[in-house]
Amino acid sequence: MDFDKQRARMVERQLRRRGIADDRVLAAMGTVPRELFVPKRSRPHAYRDGALSIGHGQTISQPWIVAAICQALELGGDESVLEIGTGSGYSAAVLSLLAREVMSVELVPELAAAASEVLGTLGTRNVHIVEADGSGGLPGMGEFGGIAVHAAAPAPSEGLLAQLAPGARMVVPIALDDIDMLTVFHRSPDGAEVTRSALAPARFVPLLGSDGF
Repeated sequence: MDFDKQRARMVERQLRRRGIADDRVLAAMGTVPRELFVPKRSRPHAYRDGALSIGHGQTISQPWIVAAICQALELGGDESVLEIGTGSGYSAAVLSLLAREVMSVELVPELAAAASEVLGTLGTRNVHIVEADGSGGLPGMGEFGGIAVHAAAPAPSEGLLAQLAPGARMVVPIALDDIDMLTVFHRSPDGAEVTRSALAPARFVPLLGSDGF
C-alpha cells in the first residue's frame, strides 16, 4: 500500500479541512508513519478517520484527536512535554517533532515496551518512556511546558496541574455523563491562575491509576 499517499491525504482531508492550521503540527502528522504504530493486521486501516485497537483494552486515537491535542498545546519547540498514556507511541512520535523532549508515561508494560521498540526503529532520541502510573503526574520531575493526557479522567489531576509551568497548557479529556470533553487548562504566564476551556467532545478509554478510574 502507498502509505505516503494515504498520510498526505489524511493531513489534507482529516486535519487541514477540519481546522488544524498549525503548520508545525501538520508537518509532524505528515511525517510520522502511523502504520508502524498499529498491529500488522490493522495497517491497511492506519489512516482511517477513527481510533484503532492496539490491544490491552487500549486504542490509538483518531488522527484528528492527536493533531487537535498537539495544536492546543501551542508548542514552540523548546519545551519539555509530559505525556500520560504512551499507548502505541504514535502521539509521542508526533510530539517529538514539536518539542525538545517528551516524557511519556505508560501503565501497561507490554505497550511501553512495544512503543519503545518502534520509536527506536525510527531513531527517535528525545522521547523517554516511563513505565508507571502517571495519572497524578511524575513527582520530583519538576514542571513541564505542556502536558497531554490520552485517556478520560474524572477530573483534572491536582498532581498534573502542579507540574504545569507558567504559560503552559495541559490538554486532558474530562469524562462527563454521556461524552468525554477534550479540555484545555492554561496556566497564566505569572503562574497565578489556571483557566479552563472546552476544545471538543470525543471518546477515550478511561484513565487508570490513582487519579483515574
